[in-house]
Amino acid sequence: MKKLVLASNNPKKMQELNALLAPLGFEVIAQSQLGIPEAEEPHCTFVENALAKARHAAKLAALPALADDSGLCVAALAGAPGVYSARYAQTAAGEPKSDARNNQKLLAELDGQANRAAHFVSVIVLVRHADDPQPLIAEGEWHGEILPAARGEGGFGYDPLFYLAEYDKSAAELDAQTKNAISHRGRAMQQLIARLPGF
Repeated sequence: MKKLVLASNNPKKMQELNALLAPLGFEVIAQSQLGIPEAEEPHCTFVENALAKARHAAKLAALPALADDSGLCVAALAGAPGVYSARYAQTAAGEPKSDARNNQKLLAELDGQANRAAHFVSVIVLVRHADDPQPLIAEGEWHGEILPAARGEGGFGYDPLFYLAEYDKSAAELDAQTKNAISHRGRAMQQLIARLPGF
């Protein structure tokens, strides 16, 4: 098994990526298992944040590193919450992230809005080492709309509010296998996996 460090402390993200990469002979290790702190995410784009996280983890682990920067972009909010999706409702630095508060804030911001179109974005970066001049970069999008209230118990983040008309379900109502196949992260991973043989 080839070892990769995942530049994330999100256990659900870890689970999703492990399910996709294990069949290819990769063992994904969470950076927290190696005592690596989370990297700063100071950038305004998903790709810059993903690169910063991957390089940070690769440098401290001395292993190839995989990072995903993802978020929800809502048309009526000019693309917000975007790169701030995980900390959308934070009011102070160091305050714990909360999916529930993020969802409440999103619903409040969209109150009375007719246009509820939204899409998830995932940018996945794989670096061979911290100074890799040619990282693998893959991007996926997943289009839907924001529900007026949460539906479903699965998934994480904004999944209970993200409605998929073709399934008549929220992302939180999909089974894991379907979600992994069609989600923004699933699509980005499929791109990345197609390019892994040359990695």
